[in-house]
Amino acid sequence: MPARLPDLQGVIPILVTPFHVDESVDLESLDRMVRFMIDAGADGMTVLGVLGESNRLGDRDREAAIRCVVGAAGGLIPVIVGASHAGTQATIDLVAMAADLGASAVMIAPTAEAVPNDDRVLEYFRRVGERTRLPIVLQDHPASTAVHMPLPLMLKIVRDVGHVVAIKEEAVPTAPKVRALIAGMSDRKVRLLTGLGALYGLFDLEAGSDGFNTGFAFPEVLSAIVRAAREQDWDRARALYTRFLPLIVFEQQPGVAVRKEILRRRGLLSAATVRHPGGALPPGADRQLDALIAATLGTIDITRPIAL
Repeated sequence: MPARLPDLQGVIPILVTPFHVDESVDLESLDRMVRFMIDAGADGMTVLGVLGESNRLGDRDREAAIRCVVGAAGGLIPVIVGASHAGTQATIDLVAMAADLGASAVMIAPTAEAVPNDDRVLEYFRRVGERTRLPIVLQDHPASTAVHMPLPLMLKIVRDVGHVVAIKEEAVPTAPKVRALIAGMSDRKVRLLTGLGALYGLFDLEAGSDGFNTGFAFPEVLSAIVRAAREQDWDRARALYTRFLPLIVFEQQPGVAVRKEILRRRGLLSAATVRHPGGALPPGADRQLDALIAATLGTIDITRPIAL
C-alpha cells in the first residue's frame, strides 16, 4: 500500500526550476520560493513538473532540486515530485530517487508509443505502483505527452492501481472529463486536481474539482477561489476568476518565460532564465505585463502574499 499522505486538495503549486544567468540551478531562489508558497497558504507543492523544465535537468540537478524543496518545506506540507520518463524502469528509478530524498508523492504521466496501446499504459502504472511505497498523482496532459487516455482506461487505472491517490486533469475540455471521472469512480474515489495554469479553473471547480495543481504565479488567488467554491459562494469565485483571468491567460502562453518573469518581479527568483532551448520573454511582453499587473493589482506590493 502507498505511504500515508495528507489529503491532496486545495492549492498545490507547480514550482518552476530557477536558474542563474549561466543556466546553473539557483537553489537559493528555489528555497525562497518554497517558503513564500508556504506563507501564501499552499497546501502542498510539486517540483519537477512539465513547466519545471524537468526534461532539461540531469540526475544531479534533479537530486539537488528535490533535496532543496524537501528541506525548505520542512515537513509542513507534502512535496510531490514529477517522475515521468519514456521508459518504465527509468520512471521506477526516478520514483526511487524521489522516495530516497524524502518526497511525499510522485506525479507520473504516460509516454506516447509508436502504436497507441491502452493496455500498455495500464501496465506502466501497475509496474510503477508495484515498485514504490509512494502515492502517485496521475497526470492527464495530452498536450505534453501526446497520450490521450480515454475515460474507461483512467477509471481502470484508479481501480487497479491503489497507489494512485489523485488525478491531475488537463485534457481539454477538462470540466466534462472531471464530471465523468467523478461519476465513474464507483468502486474507489481519488482526488481530482485542476492544472493548465488555472485557465479553466472556475469551470473545473463547478464540475467538482478538489482544487489546483498548477503553477500560476499568484497561488493565493487560487486559494481564495477554492475557499469561495467550498463555501458555495459562486459569485465571489466567479468575480475573482474574472478579475485575474487576463493574467492567467497571459501567463499560459507556451513555455515558462512569462511565469518566471512574474515570479522574478515577486522577488522570488534572482533571474527569469529559461534553460536552452527554451525561449526568453518575447519582445514587448514586459510592457504588456506591466500594464496587466497594474490593471489587476494597482499599487499592491506583489513581493508579499496578497490578502484576498
